[in-house]
Amino acid sequence: MDNNEQDFKYVFKAQLIEWLKLENMKPEDIDDNAPIFGSGLGLDSLDAVEIVIMMQRKYGIPQKEIENRREIFASISALTQFIQNRKNEQ
Repeated sequence: MDNNEQDFKYVFKAQLIEWLKLENMKPEDIDDNAPIFGSGLGLDSLDAVEIVIMMQRKYGIPQKEIENRREIFASISALTQFIQNRKNEQ
């Protein structure tokens, strides 16, 4: 993993913490490969909606590209990889 990818993950996690108001959490507290929902980070379906809105507003990703794509929400690594790939395609 290169530094740009690692830096992007850190920034994304910081934005996620701010956006979802995850108090008392720091980016380094979030495991890149842990599940985002359920037993990992413990987010729920309302948080998923907020993440989709964040992806639309901050990264310009249309909802139609995110819909029914559960695999991109598997972990922070999967999510940031999807966003970076999408940015590289533009």
